[in-house]
Amino acid sequence: MIKAVAFDLDGTLLDRDVSVRKFIVKQYERLHTFVGHITKEKYVSRFIELDCRGYTRKDKVYQQMIEEFEIKGLPWEELLEDYLIHFKNHCEPFPNLIETLEKLKNKSLKLGIITNGRGQFQLDNIKALGIEKYFETILISEWEGMKKPEPEIFERLLEKLNLAANECVFVGDHPDNDVKGAQSIGMIGIWKKDQKWNNVSADYIIDDLGEIPGTIEKINR
Repeated sequence: MIKAVAFDLDGTLLDRDVSVRKFIVKQYERLHTFVGHITKEKYVSRFIELDCRGYTRKDKVYQQMIEEFEIKGLPWEELLEDYLIHFKNHCEPFPNLIETLEKLKNKSLKLGIITNGRGQFQLDNIKALGIEKYFETILISEWEGMKKPEPEIFERLLEKLNLAANECVFVGDHPDNDVKGAQSIGMIGIWKKDQKWNNVSADYIIDDLGEIPGTIEKINR
């Protein structure tokens, strides 16, 4: 019997691709005095390319941007600080996020999040989505000293929820960090489809968050 549903954040609850584009457009406009010699589209597209959907450290991204575009009078540390301060103002949820969390809570399911990333930054993004109140536990890799797909972070989630692995499903967009990471300790892995990957092996596959309550019912049958 499934008693809990845990989620990844970026690419699962937070539509990071949309959020990043919204943010970087505004950053360009905000810092136009320093970056105006670059076209907006070039600045935006290069950031998105270097960012690799969040898998490249932002200090490295901005150092590369400054070098390539010969940005003067604006150190990479200030660009990074701007990102850390303002990104939360551009967070966009995937469709059916709140409705799905409401339905799961109404079924008396415990909810959790495991996300890789900076502690306060990720917590600010969760708060920006207006979803913090739904979760019994939120584990962020920087604060936990471990990250997905390390089995220890999934085990810590189960300890916090006081549940066995077969009583919890994990929903995420990354085949290895999320699905295989959860499966490695006996949790049920649900892959939320992402166009970047094909032929992903998971216990269940969904296109939309709205499919999760029905998937839980199917498992429990």
